[in-house]
Amino acid sequence: MTTVYDILRRPIVTEKSSYQSSKLHQYVFEVARAATKAQIKEAVESLFDVSVERVNVLQMPAKRARRGRSRRLRIRTSAIKKAVVTLAKGQTIDLFEGVK
Repeated sequence: MTTVYDILRRPIVTEKSSYQSSKLHQYVFEVARAATKAQIKEAVESLFDVSVERVNVLQMPAKRARRGRSRRLRIRTSAIKKAVVTLAKGQTIDLFEGVK
């Protein structure tokens, strides 16, 4: 049995997601790989007490990078699944509002 805390892992805060939250009423979360759109919608509605209009899901691939002075050390970031949640007009999630 998965809980809402297992489905929503963390919010993703970037310049683009800040613009989306302020102008488009869209919020971005990292979610579990097995989570469906219906589960994500239910989790956001129950945790933040808002009504969700739409959920878009993206599979972000793993990336490789080089680290260190010799640039021989290679690392690999893991693949994640992101969800862009669109809320109804006039509703916000206080978690993203932060410092003004």
